[in-house]
Amino acid sequence: MANQITIQALIYGNRQHYEWNTILLEKTDSHIIVLGEYGRQLHHYTKQSVFTINNWSIEFFSFESWFTVSAEVVDGELGQFYCNINQPAVMKGNTVSFVDLDLDYVRRNGVWQVIDEDEFAAHAIQFGYPVDLIRQAEQELVTLKEKVVTKEFPFDGYLEKFIHCIPSSCK
Repeated sequence: MANQITIQALIYGNRQHYEWNTILLEKTDSHIIVLGEYGRQLHHYTKQSVFTINNWSIEFFSFESWFTVSAEVVDGELGQFYCNINQPAVMKGNTVSFVDLDLDYVRRNGVWQVIDEDEFAAHAIQFGYPVDLIRQAEQELVTLKEKVVTKEFPFDGYLEKFIHCIPSSCK
C-alpha cells in the first residue's frame, strides 16, 4: 500500500521502542499527518507485547519541532490528546521514526497534564542523556504547553480538518 506509513518510536541510542502502521494524509517539508486506523496493532518491543488500539486517531509528526501529537477521534471530534516530547522525526521511505524522550503532555477528560516525569528522570540516568538533551527536552515541554494555550499550529484546529478521512460509519 503506497500510502502506508510505519511509525517507529525509538529509545535514546536508536533502540527500538514501539511501532505501528498508519495511513498518510498529508506530507510537507516540515511535517506529516497520518491516520491511525481503529484496530491497528502497536508492536511494543520494550514490553515484548502487541497491543490492539481500538480508536481512530489523527497523528502529527514534525521534522522540526520536538513533539508529536496523537489525537483520538470520538464521535467525529478530537477527544484525548497524547503528545510525546522527542527529537524531531525523520522520514526514510515509508517509515517515520523519532527518539522518544519520555516526557508526555496529555489531555484526558478535557484536562492537560504532564506525565512520565519519573520515567524521564530514570531513563536520563539509565541511557546517559547528555545534560544539553535534558535541558532541551524540558524547554521543549514548556514550548509545547505554550503552543496548546495559545492555540498555535497544530493546536489551532488544523488537525480537525482531517476527521473527514475516517469512514463516516466509523466516527
